[in-house]
Amino acid sequence: MMNKLVLIIVLVLSINGMNAQSIFGKWKTIDDETGKEKSIVEIYEKDGKVYGKIIELINPKQKNPLCSKCDGSKKDKPVLGMVIIEGLEKDDDVYNDGTILNPENGKVYSCRLKLDDEKDTLQVRGYVAFFYKTQYWKRASE
Repeated sequence: MMNKLVLIIVLVLSINGMNAQSIFGKWKTIDDETGKEKSIVEIYEKDGKVYGKIIELINPKQKNPLCSKCDGSKKDKPVLGMVIIEGLEKDDDVYNDGTILNPENGKVYSCRLKLDDEKDTLQVRGYVAFFYKTQYWKRASE
């Protein structure tokens, strides 16, 4: 009887732990140069692919900035509400094969997302050929 109880407790705790370790939800982006929080991006799944949308700007310089340096359908559109991560697919413990947009320079990069070993930290990596840059986003409180 005691063994069954211990097993049930271990299973419940491991299931709760797995739920907490998901890339889905709200994440605070951090400015590389200042180390300050810039925005909140909500990462979600749609049609089996992963996307990320800017849902809040923290201390914006302009009230409702536009993506003036973006190309195509995002040119001169509001940054707030913009989908900046598109089409990622799960591959073991990483999400890749999609893109990420930097609204500040309008450039689109290949993207990889992975939960970092540090609790509530998301490793966000943008690639151009063999070069990459990694940012660490922190989970936003719901």
